[in-house]
Amino acid sequence: MQSDSGRARRAPATDNAEADLAARTQAAAALRRLGHALVGHHVDPESLVRLAAHVETWLPELESAPTRRRAVGDMKRRLFEAPIGDGPDLEHFPDCVVSGPANPMGIAVDLHRDGDDAVALVSLGAAFEGAPGRAHGGIVAAVFDDVMGLVLKMVGTPAYTGELTVRYLAPTPIGERLEFRARLADRDGRKLFIEAEAYRAADRVQVASARAVFIAIDWR
Repeated sequence: MQSDSGRARRAPATDNAEADLAARTQAAAALRRLGHALVGHHVDPESLVRLAAHVETWLPELESAPTRRRAVGDMKRRLFEAPIGDGPDLEHFPDCVVSGPANPMGIAVDLHRDGDDAVALVSLGAAFEGAPGRAHGGIVAAVFDDVMGLVLKMVGTPAYTGELTVRYLAPTPIGERLEFRARLADRDGRKLFIEAEAYRAADRVQVASARAVFIAIDWR
């Protein structure tokens, strides 16, 4: 068996970026399911101990593999060089903790454009529960921040979040389809003002609203 130090020096298994992303996305989806299953179901202690032992056998190999680093310039070019039209599903970048399909700790939000609105669709799993049956408020805020980020891409302006204010109007349910909508409300110099709402998709009951100020940056 190869030593941990040998694995640390080993080159990545493939130079095929598409295959690498597909495999990473598949693994991330399985791990997200695992997280929600662990939180959302009664599992006997013996099974949990076996699960932990199995996972721990993989950790030395994964943790000793070459470190991944994303280039900021490449990310910005990917996000802002090309305009986006209505649909299909989008993400900011594959490892995004909210909409990135390759992030095992992500929320797995589906993003798309609908005219002037950026739209996020999601059904929040058990791991994101705050009060019983309700999503944690921080998760709701994260989805707002992410869908507002799509507005920035729509208007072709990279920016960072300067202020985000969320009003919680009703319980945000776990396990039900939710729809978040955001749009540019105003602009003043480097400041972009974005507003958004969140609804239960089935009955259009509004559960939250948000307003944010983003500060534009020069990315070229």
